[in-house]
Amino acid sequence: MVVSRRQFVAGTAALALVPTRSFAAVDENQLRRIAHRELTRNQSTIWLRDTVGIADFSRPSSEPRFFVVDMISGEVRSFLVAHGRGSDPEHEGVVRRFSNEFESLASSRGAFLTHTWYEGIHGPSMRLYGLDPDNSNAEARAIVVHGAWYANPDMIEKWGKLGRSDGCFAFPEDDLMQIIARVGPGRLIFSDKLLDA
Repeated sequence: MVVSRRQFVAGTAALALVPTRSFAAVDENQLRRIAHRELTRNQSTIWLRDTVGIADFSRPSSEPRFFVVDMISGEVRSFLVAHGRGSDPEHEGVVRRFSNEFESLASSRGAFLTHTWYEGIHGPSMRLYGLDPDNSNAEARAIVVHGAWYANPDMIEKWGKLGRSDGCFAFPEDDLMQIIARVGPGRLIFSDKLLDA
């Protein structure tokens, strides 16, 4: 394949030259176990236990990696979600590190309590409270759930990855209300690199 300098710089052909990593299939039983474990660990804090959201940041942003686990039926649904720019400074589409530090612009790992929704700069958004030492600054850092154009599927078609947030869980705009409805106020979201665990 011959690639012109202009094509390469523009990025239109560069993605075809990058070797791809093969990722393990989603283990729904593992997701259900993690959801149960985290609900048990945070039982005094979580108000509603019917649904749990799990972000597996060991997967690239080009994959649906936010899983909504229905604790009653056992059904698991998956969605795209963007991570923070501080977690991926080279914009490779993968999380390299987590942070709980102010101004890190990074995603945090751990359990979050979903709280009230509000109208923010990205439209409808939902506040989060961090329940672990690794995400205890989530509320003060304004780490929230929101929709974003840079998390829409067409970003993957164009660039092979989603854009990056400032540490928030940013979802495709068309999926946001589903996410808020399913894991909205009083429920648990858990974030980590599950394939590396």
